[in-house]
Amino acid sequence: MSKSFNYGVDRLTVQQTIDLASHQLNGKLTEAAINKIKTSQHYVQRIVESNKTVYGINTGFGILANTKISEEDTATLQHKILQSHSVGVGDSAPAEIATIMLITKVHALSQGYSGVRLETIERILWHIENDVIPVVPEKGSVGASGDLAPLAHLFLPLIGLGEVIHEGTRYKAQEILNKFSLLPLQLGPKEGLALINGTQFILAYAAKAVQRMHNCLEAADIIGAMSLEALTGTKAPFDARLHELRPFAGNKLVAQRLRILLKDSAIMQSHVDCGRVQDPYSLRCMPQVHGASRNAWLHLKELTEIELNAVTDNPIIFSDDDTISGGNFHGQSLALPLDYACFAAAEIGNISDRRCYLLLEGKWGLPMLLMRNVGLNSGFMIPQYTTAALVTENKTICFPASADSIPTSLGQEDHVSMGSISGRKLNMVLDNLEYILAIELLTACQAIEFRRPLRSSEILEFAHEYVRKFVSFAEEDRIFADDIQQIKKIISDFTFVKKINEFTYSKNIHLIDDGVFSL
Repeated sequence: MSKSFNYGVDRLTVQQTIDLASHQLNGKLTEAAINKIKTSQHYVQRIVESNKTVYGINTGFGILANTKISEEDTATLQHKILQSHSVGVGDSAPAEIATIMLITKVHALSQGYSGVRLETIERILWHIENDVIPVVPEKGSVGASGDLAPLAHLFLPLIGLGEVIHEGTRYKAQEILNKFSLLPLQLGPKEGLALINGTQFILAYAAKAVQRMHNCLEAADIIGAMSLEALTGTKAPFDARLHELRPFAGNKLVAQRLRILLKDSAIMQSHVDCGRVQDPYSLRCMPQVHGASRNAWLHLKELTEIELNAVTDNPIIFSDDDTISGGNFHGQSLALPLDYACFAAAEIGNISDRRCYLLLEGKWGLPMLLMRNVGLNSGFMIPQYTTAALVTENKTICFPASADSIPTSLGQEDHVSMGSISGRKLNMVLDNLEYILAIELLTACQAIEFRRPLRSSEILEFAHEYVRKFVSFAEEDRIFADDIQQIKKIISDFTFVKKINEFTYSKNIHLIDDGVFSL
């Protein structure tokens, strides 16, 4: 990874986006990008001076596109569009999401097709670099003329309005400008429209979901392998020859990872002649189920990275006499894969819950409910209630937002994507999935200790020992919510997968995919 990223010039990836947002990567404007920005802004200025009618520069917006605006009112028009479109409601989007919105907007504007001034882009960069993050309500976008309401709120602070978060405290934007001795910007022609047109709200949620879902998929393979070991399942269904006969890329990857995770396990070797013919699907079909979700994740990642490098403004400025009013702001391209990924993430939770249930049945040498003294103790019965509840909640969230469309702007915008809802819903499902996987991991770690003195593979034993740093074996009932929270944290902050990857790397074991399925 390079030490800096060149906005408007380099190709932006999901990982770079996350790194820019966390200040692990520095973003800058090169001379090439600055020249493109200045040239595009010059084209807009010439359009204004020529009095040629161009949408959004000297006309109203949406249904008011045929309303001509005088040259002296063009700047006022841009100021008013930020005010009029700031209609978001609900809780604020996470600060990381708002930061990613800023980053992706800078990258789009710096490609030189939007006509904004260099001064405006530099002010957005100031917000990123100084962690002065605008407050953006999470509801109000239909994902069609871009994410109008969220982006309007995002850029209110440029003109001294709205609110920001700085050093953990919420301020009126004008207070922060005063603190840093900055004046509000006076927006030029088209700038307000360029700021609010685009898919950066949908895109920010998509980029974050790509990162989070990748982590969940990596964790699910490891945790599923631990459950299989505890249940004395077989690794035969993961044979490479089997998956070459149905060579979906995700399936092949998961099968390969399971083979590596289970390699040289004494537990596995101890029951090779046990007489069990087949395992339940939640064990046997992990490559097919986890793999299908991997394929969905890959589709989302590929389309997200196209959008990360796209220009989603309207109109597009090619020159002072060549502007196109099109629909690059329409969110359908991300809405559909976000909904698809939502189903795929929910299915990982569904199959994980089934493995939790299997671990409690008292079969194949495990005590019922994973405790010796049940009756007085409920054992691990009730954590599975939580996975069942979360799985069902995910099912209700899975209705595809992109299947609906409600006309806006008095019918001018008569088909909308609802992609902003798709992006938020996917991240809600991932919230629940992290808890479901935490409960399976808690349960599998309890179960695997009933196989002692037999040991699993060195990777899975390392995983078990790492979990035991946070949660001990349960001899009797306790407040399992505390255990769940401890394990959920090491999943959601990526440390569980990271520690295992570091261990395998130190052992020269190639568990991590460094091809298309890498982040």
